[in-house]
Amino acid sequence: MSRTSRADAAMDKARQAAAQVKPVAEQLRPLAESTKEAADRQLRKTRAWAAPQVERTGQVLQDKVAPKVSAMLSSAADRIAPDKEPKRRLSLAFFAAALAATVAAAAAALRSRTKGQRES
Repeated sequence: MSRTSRADAAMDKARQAAAQVKPVAEQLRPLAESTKEAADRQLRKTRAWAAPQVERTGQVLQDKVAPKVSAMLSSAADRIAPDKEPKRRLSLAFFAAALAATVAAAAAALRSRTKGQRES
């Protein structure tokens, strides 16, 4: 048998099989459509049940879990933050010394001014 004759024979068998399957497929079409409709109805019911469950879970996470996670993160941030440097405060002794120096400078300037007025 040549290649073309084998190919033609295979095509004939395929056509015969398709002709036999076609009536069965036509009979199964309504069953397939009703199965699709039933699956769509069940999917809709399942989604209607699942939506409130997901909503409730989200609310629980927001109300109970999120504050705890937030507190843990804040606590961790406090623990890893470097210690605050102490503020440098100018001591009372520094102010007293600065005041004394200012008074002494003012007294010296006043003294030299009055000396200059007496000599003239």
